[in-house]
Amino acid sequence: MKHNLTPLVRYSFFFTALVLAVFGVNSLMRFNPSPDIRAIYMVYGTLVLGDALAMLLCGFFINRTIPAVFWFAVTILSLNILLTIFDQIGLIDLLFVLLNASTLGLLANFRKELLSQ
Repeated sequence: MKHNLTPLVRYSFFFTALVLAVFGVNSLMRFNPSPDIRAIYMVYGTLVLGDALAMLLCGFFINRTIPAVFWFAVTILSLNILLTIFDQIGLIDLLFVLLNASTLGLLANFRKELLSQ
């Protein structure tokens, strides 16, 4: 039996994907006269958009009781948290860690339902 709060997990992934997409597009749209800095923004924006795509896919497939999707989601969220912590921490970084940690907490809370066959 699916719990009524499992859509909250899905929407949390969608919201995180939206936030990442906004940051990724913003990074790609930055203009800098230096080609080296421009290349860094392009790489960063592409990586962030890839992360947004991974979050979007997790949101679409998390309720399908496929263990690989659950563990992929746990891995992506954990990497987001760890990589953000080991970067320079600012207010936006802290909010991003809290968003990922809350989604990871929801996954842990509903793991029996999401992994049930």
